[in-house]
Amino acid sequence: MSDLRVAIAGDLHGAWGTSDEAVLARLQPDAVLFVGDLSDGDLRLTKRIASLPYPLAVILGNHDLGRDRSGGILRQQLALLGENHCGWTQRGWSQPAIGLVGGRPGSAGGGFHLSHAVQAVYGPITLEQSADRIVAAAAAVPEDQPLIVMAHCGPSGLGSEADSPCGRDWKPPAVDWGDQDLALALDRMGRQRPPDLVVFGHMHHQLKRSNALRRTLLRDRRGTAFLNAACVPRSGRDASGRELLHFSWAEFRGASLTHLSHRWYSPDAQLMHEEELPRQEAMAC
Repeated sequence: MSDLRVAIAGDLHGAWGTSDEAVLARLQPDAVLFVGDLSDGDLRLTKRIASLPYPLAVILGNHDLGRDRSGGILRQQLALLGENHCGWTQRGWSQPAIGLVGGRPGSAGGGFHLSHAVQAVYGPITLEQSADRIVAAAAAVPEDQPLIVMAHCGPSGLGSEADSPCGRDWKPPAVDWGDQDLALALDRMGRQRPPDLVVFGHMHHQLKRSNALRRTLLRDRRGTAFLNAACVPRSGRDASGRELLHFSWAEFRGASLTHLSHRWYSPDAQLMHEEELPRQEAMAC
């Protein structure tokens, strides 16, 4: 049985180009996931991502709404992405055999809030209804496939410190800024089948009020792994001056997650640095 290899791109904020595509072309992942905030509503970038030649899943973030309260830009983004957008739905492929479920689109974190744009497109939806949609989508994933939940902002319940995976870091006091509907959905799912992996972005790795970094890789007591992929900016240089590009990376064997990491590649796809989740590391939640 060969491993399934999944590349995950954190918040792009417009930073995507030929170097990123060249790295993917060399790595040839089985699927590519985008956790939102592709840009501030730049439809050209959305179209470019939608045309990538890989099994693809995208969840749109708050910046993708383009400051358009009418929902017009959101509708255009959704039309360009088609079935690649997984908000409140299941996205799966026969090959690779992965079941992927999307959370609430357009999230800005902070508990539960529907923007005017999201309401214009999807209608008024309560916290309970949002959680119900996520749970129903997850129920359709075959048990012999990995179950990945993908959202723009992660769930509440992962800590309330500034460096927590979804901790508010831009002003005091530090609070849990995660999505409550996603947390409720994950709790309900955990009674039947906990997800193997929950991947999200939104809360940037570099903290706003210090030089510290956010905690971004962890596993809970049910065995679910959590990954915050929002390394912003995604490109830079290391201490030796070498250009680096960031992707997060997950590997599965059967339905089991066997590897989860942040990776920094050279433009010719050489792995230069890696931060891996220890397999037995658990958090008290």
